[in-house]
Amino acid sequence: MLAGLTACKGGGTNNGAGGGSGSSGGSDAAGAKSPLEAALASLKTASQQTSGKKSAKIDGTQKAGPSTRTMKGAMDWSNGINMTVDITQSGGPLGGKTTKAIYTPQTMYMNMGMPMGGKNWIKADYDTLAKKSPAGAVLKDAMQNNDPVKSVDLLIASGKVQQAGKEDVRGVQATHYTGTVDVAEMAKMQAKSLSESDLKALQAQLQQAGATKETIDLWIGPDNLLVKKREQLDGKTASDSTVFYSAYGTKVSVTPPPASDTTTLPGA
Repeated sequence: MLAGLTACKGGGTNNGAGGGSGSSGGSDAAGAKSPLEAALASLKTASQQTSGKKSAKIDGTQKAGPSTRTMKGAMDWSNGINMTVDITQSGGPLGGKTTKAIYTPQTMYMNMGMPMGGKNWIKADYDTLAKKSPAGAVLKDAMQNNDPVKSVDLLIASGKVQQAGKEDVRGVQATHYTGTVDVAEMAKMQAKSLSESDLKALQAQLQQAGATKETIDLWIGPDNLLVKKREQLDGKTASDSTVFYSAYGTKVSVTPPPASDTTTLPGA
């Protein structure tokens, strides 16, 4: 999600902080958990179980304004984020074309399908991006820390979540949890590695974009693993991202392209 945070984001309130969960979220006289406590406990278990798997296959879609892009690949979060994905975008000059992307904990590489200066891969290291703008600092934080449980932990930290029933997710009977998080608070919680000046600049950017809240929906399978997440951000350029997770523990092979076939991202 934080990569999407660079495009738009800014302050609102949650209208479902437990819903029918009871206003206090505490246990009843018999010591039974309230719906809110039960939801938070389930998400904590899911966070631990999902985090411990260290890798998974991923596929999903992201809609931002008039454009939509799909991605499919695999991610390993055992030591930073290592990921390989194929990205297909609709609309614009790259509409219909598939871009190959490789992410390591320090650098991302993009193969746009059209050589630049005789090189097939564009390279951008996160340290360089972080020095260029607050958006770069956010991207660096996202790509170094954005494993699947980040959104789970965000809902846990917000304390604003409720169970929304059982649903079939690609053949898996999953429990659906939902919550709405204030974007200003979300920026603080998710971008903990940012300096104070970068965070202030980011918050100003989000405010300008008119973003106030993000709705996060999570689907947890019977084995306490995240199988689907959806993040919907409001604002002038609203975004809607859905990712499916499967084949946990899959082996992910990430090999950066040779230096002789890479060029630096223009402006980086």
